[in-house]
Amino acid sequence: DVPAWLKSLRLHKYAALFSQMTYEEMMALTECQLEAQNVTKGARHKIVISIQKLKERQNLLKSLEGDILEGGNLRVPLQELHQMILTPIKAYSSQNSSTEEHSRDVDSHHPSSLMGSDSQGSDCKDSAAAGMQQHHLPGCEGESGGAPLPEGDLPGQFTRVMGK
Repeated sequence: DVPAWLKSLRLHKYAALFSQMTYEEMMALTECQLEAQNVTKGARHKIVISIQKLKERQNLLKSLEGDILEGGNLRVPLQELHQMILTPIKAYSSQNSSTEEHSRDVDSHHPSSLMGSDSQGSDCKDSAAAGMQQHHLPGCEGESGGAPLPEGDLPGQFTRVMGK
């Protein structure tokens, strides 16, 4: 939910700018690109820093998982998870290349923006449900938990930490 994330940063006046971007374009934004869009200097700096924090979420989740397994206080990890769930998170898909090509063909006919649309609502829910079914978490025995998750599987890592 990019508009809510921007509002939490007090940058909601730039929601229209972000509505025209894909997730990947948003994550690759630079201060120069924002300057070209007439974003004020302070807001540019805040946006770039906030995007950098988004990029660091996977490492933060790995660290939180370790802290939990060491038996530390749960208050800080829960606060971090609460803040993270309020940020834009891209659905993870581990499809093979032929399925990705089909997906790109479909996407080219129905471009999606960061803001989403009502017509995509049921597709997103189905995709999210499928993603949740893919992640079978072992019981919380205090182990680090099975095979490592692929790089970029932020929803899976988030779910793993919640399971701990």
